Amino acid sequence: MVRCWWLAGLLVACAAAEHPLRWEPRCRQQLRHLQDGARIAARLPPRLEGRWVSTGCEVRPGPEFLTRSYLFYHNRLFKAYQFYYWDPFCRDPSYSLVIKGKLRLRQPSWITRGATEADYHLHKVGIVFHSQKAMREVASWINQTSSEGCSGFLPPGRAWAPGALYELLSAKSERDCTAALGFAMHELSLVRVEQHQQPLMQPGHSGSRLVEELYLGDIHTNWLERLHYRPTGYQRPMQSAMHHVHPCPACGIIYRADEHHPPILPATAQLPMRLSGSWVSTRCEVRPAVLFLTRYFIFHGTNHTWEGYYYHYSDPLCQQPTFTIYASGHYTQGIPSSKVRGGTELAFKVTQARVTPMDQVTVMMLNSSEAGSCGLTGFWSAGVEQDITPTNGCLALGIKLPHTEYELFKTEQDTKDRSLLYIGERPTDGSSPDSPDKRPTSYQAPLVQCAGASEGFSNYVSLKYVGERDANGNEALKPLPVAFLLFIALLFLRWD
Repeated sequence: MVRCWWLAGLLVACAAAEHPLRWEPRCRQQLRHLQDGARIAARLPPRLEGRWVSTGCEVRPGPEFLTRSYLFYHNRLFKAYQFYYWDPFCRDPSYSLVIKGKLRLRQPSWITRGATEADYHLHKVGIVFHSQKAMREVASWINQTSSEGCSGFLPPGRAWAPGALYELLSAKSERDCTAALGFAMHELSLVRVEQHQQPLMQPGHSGSRLVEELYLGDIHTNWLERLHYRPTGYQRPMQSAMHHVHPCPACGIIYRADEHHPPILPATAQLPMRLSGSWVSTRCEVRPAVLFLTRYFIFHGTNHTWEGYYYHYSDPLCQQPTFTIYASGHYTQGIPSSKVRGGTELAFKVTQARVTPMDQVTVMMLNSSEAGSCGLTGFWSAGVEQDITPTNGCLALGIKLPHTEYELFKTEQDTKDRSLLYIGERPTDGSSPDSPDKRPTSYQAPLVQCAGASEGFSNYVSLKYVGERDANGNEALKPLPVAFLLFIALLFLRWD
C-alpha cells in the first residue's frame, strides 16, 4: 500500500511539471563554472614571496618564445630568469637573462579592477648565450642600435664562451644596453594573485589542492611601443612553484633551471588544425583597456562558417555582465604561418552581429548613440537582443560590418588530454587586425574544446525525460507522457 501511495505522488509530480528542463551541455556547464566566482580568491595587496614559474612555452609578440622563473624575497628584492628560445616548443635555447631588482607594491589599480599597481627598480641585468649564433645575433642588435656606451658591447667575431655572463644593465655604472632586445620589466607594474582549489583526480582520493597564479602586466603587441607601455591587461599567468596545477611537466623543469642551465621542455606532438566543434574560455579573461570577458565559439568545418559569443563584464571574476555580442560569418582555409612557427594563418569575415545590453549603463550609452549607427536608437533595453547588421555594426562598441580579420590560430593538447585552441592576441591599442601586416604574432588565453563537430548538445537520454526542440531550436527536456508513467506504475503494482 505504501508503494502505491509513493507511485501516485510521483505521477502527480511528473504530470504537474509545467516548465521543461533544459539540457546542460559541457559548453554551458563551463561558462556557468567560470561565473562561480566563489571558487577564486584574490588577495589585496597580493602576497608575492616565493618562486613563480611558467607552466609551458610562452609566446610574446614578435614572436618571442620564452619561459620565466621569478623569485620574490621578503625584503622586496627579486631575482628573475627569462629563458629565450629559437623554437615555439622551448627546446632550443637562444639566450637567458638574469634580472635583479626591487619591487614596491602600491595601491589598488584605478584602471584595472582587481589589480595592484607597483613600482620597480632594476639593479642588474645579465645575459648568457647558449650558442655562437645567439651571441653573434644579439651583439649585432646591440652594436647597431644602442647608444655610444653600448656600441662596443661585444667585439665582432668574438668567440662564444659557454656559461659566460655579460652585463647588459648596471644601476651603479648607469649602463643600459637592454633596449636593443626590446627588454623591459614593465610587467611588474601591474600585479594580481589568484587562489583556487583544484580537485584531486586520483582514484580513491577526495578533496582538493591549493593553486596560486600570478598575473603580471601584458606586453604591448607593437615592438616599438613596448619599452614605455604601462600595462592595463595581463599576460599568461605564472603559477606558484609550491602550489601549482597537477600534473605540470614543465613546472619542475623550469623551477630547477638557472641562466647556465636553461629549461628544455618535454617534446610535444604537433596537432593538425581541426577547428570543427565548440570551444569555450577556460577563465575570466582580461584584455587591455579594462575588458573582462568570456568567449564561446562554434566552428562548422563542412561549410567553413563560424559563430561566436562574447560575454563582457565589469569585474575581474566575470560576475557582473555588461553586454553580450553574437557574431557570425565564414573563414578561409588555413595555411601554416611563415612568421610564427607552429601557427596557422586564417582570414575571418564577420557578416552578422547582434548585441544584448545587460546593464542600465550600457542601455543608456546605446540609446544615446547617433541614429543609424547602432541598431534602433531609443529602443535598447536590458536583456533584449538587437540585430546591428542593418546599421553596418555599432559605432559605440567599435563594431564594423562587414569586416575581415587576419588571424593566427594554433591547437595544443594539455596534460589532461583536452584540446586547446589559441587565437591571435588582439592589438593592444584596441584596433583590429584588419590587414595582413597587422596579423597577430602571439596568442590570447586558450579556449578548451567542449563539444566535437557533431555534438551541439549532449545526446544522453534521461529515464524521466526525452529531448525536444524549443521555439528557438535549442534542445530542451519535456516530461514523458503520463500514459507511459502509468504503464510503469502498473508493472510495479503487479510485482506486489
